[in-house]
Amino acid sequence: MTRPITAGVDGTEESLAALAWAAREAVRRETALHVVHAWRAEPDSAGAGDRGAQERWVRDAVAESVRTVTGRHPGLAVSTDVTEADDAVAVLLAAAADARTLVLGSRGHGAVVGFLLGSVGQQVIAEAPRPVVLVRAGDEAAAEAAGREVVVGQQGDPEDSADVMGFAFEAAAARGATLRAVRAWTLPTVFTYSPGSMRLADEAGGLEQYEKKALGEALGPWRERFPDVRVVEHVEMGSAGQVLLEAAAHAQLTVVGRRARRTAVGARIGSVAHGVLHHAACPVAVVPHA
Repeated sequence: MTRPITAGVDGTEESLAALAWAAREAVRRETALHVVHAWRAEPDSAGAGDRGAQERWVRDAVAESVRTVTGRHPGLAVSTDVTEADDAVAVLLAAAADARTLVLGSRGHGAVVGFLLGSVGQQVIAEAPRPVVLVRAGDEAAAEAAGREVVVGQQGDPEDSADVMGFAFEAAAARGATLRAVRAWTLPTVFTYSPGSMRLADEAGGLEQYEKKALGEALGPWRERFPDVRVVEHVEMGSAGQVLLEAAAHAQLTVVGRRARRTAVGARIGSVAHGVLHHAACPVAVVPHA
């Protein structure tokens, strides 16, 4: 069975932009759209009405959001899941497990302003088994219609970035867009290059040539699989997050990989993905490494 594109909604402008993006993506991929909302009943004393009234209000609000996207895409198959739950993370992770891609809203730029769902959203991004796309309020289809680039960050060996490359090539192919593959490198230290890597760099003619060769090898299998996708190879010295953000300044979608790590305060994503999520103007897809 073909997995749906799933959107998590909560009625905010950010989540409605995410829903609109998810609907367009479902149409592009010729698959269904699934809409998820997790809600928690408020005490009647808070003036929200009894539990039944609250549930009716929630379901009506979700239905109205769905009517908006079906009005734009009449042939789109849409299903909904409105769930009362104390643990929104569990609901969204379960939805992600059954989805092709999970789409959420995200708030404004900067390190202080968080994701749409705050710590919940961060946990979902870090733990979801499928790609998660973050969409800002005000996102429009114009960037897609204009054919702007899809930008992907590539790090490590070809095997390390295979899932990220696969997602990016599929996205570019579905949009008929150019794919810009970005690999950043820095001056060597004992932490960034092993002795074996330094030997290979010498054989390649220097660090920049070594990095170009590494990017070419990571792209090779995907170029064969998607021969119609135009690819721009972008190798630049600098901080990986900054180089990627500058390359994606006018992109329609940025794709990054993530390796979740657990700390005493919960799951965390890598610094590059974290920085891009907070500062990129376009939607950002975070793809888990296998």
